[in-house]
Amino acid sequence: MFSLAGKTAFVTGASGGLGAHFAETLASAGAKLIVASRRADALDEVAGRIRAAGGPCETVALDVADAASIAAVEPLLAGVDILVNNAGVAVDKPFLDQSEADWDRVLDTNAKGMFLLSQAAARAMKAHGRGGSIVNIASILGLRQGSRVSGYAASKAAAIQLTKVAALELARFGIRVNCICPGYFATDMNRDFWDTEAGGVMLRRVPQRRLGEPRELDGPLLLLASDASSYMTGSVIVADGGHLTSTL
Repeated sequence: MFSLAGKTAFVTGASGGLGAHFAETLASAGAKLIVASRRADALDEVAGRIRAAGGPCETVALDVADAASIAAVEPLLAGVDILVNNAGVAVDKPFLDQSEADWDRVLDTNAKGMFLLSQAAARAMKAHGRGGSIVNIASILGLRQGSRVSGYAASKAAAIQLTKVAALELARFGIRVNCICPGYFATDMNRDFWDTEAGGVMLRRVPQRRLGEPRELDGPLLLLASDASSYMTGSVIVADGGHLTSTL
């Protein structure tokens, strides 16, 4: 049920961190991969690992915050069965210090980019008639609050609502849209924070008292990408070590 043999998957933000891991996980399940990122040099490394393991992989430079960049990759979406919207950025500043440019950078990448690429992929999926699966990567910060990340939290809340509205409208075309909300995982975006006193305090609020490991997102990802979730759309899966259930 979890096999992706014969499927083509497009993963954004795939040059490192969770995006690279997601791409390799989908490839290991049998999918042909198209990996996308602004950092084309780093994509070559990811694609090399996938090819070395025997999987086909194509790379493409993409800035999801740029509508023209998305338009340029639309021909590649013609055969795509799975889209993983993983690209994301964050700005760590107090609310009163966030600039309009900070807000625009985060929302343009995390929300507008997800909307534009999902729309382009859904049109392609409707046209080829096989339907497909769109998996949006949000965050528990789309469901809960955190200091210094107002734009990021707002963008991830938008991603969750976009997931549900798109699922409602696209179901008639056999296109499923679901969402994963990871808790805290060590990534290039936040790695240094976990070595600080504040990072230690935050980890103690997680019932499992630890960060997640990338492999612990493989199950949710493969579930939503594959036909194993054929009766799931508009779903939001939280993988956070119990963080959202912690006490005040």
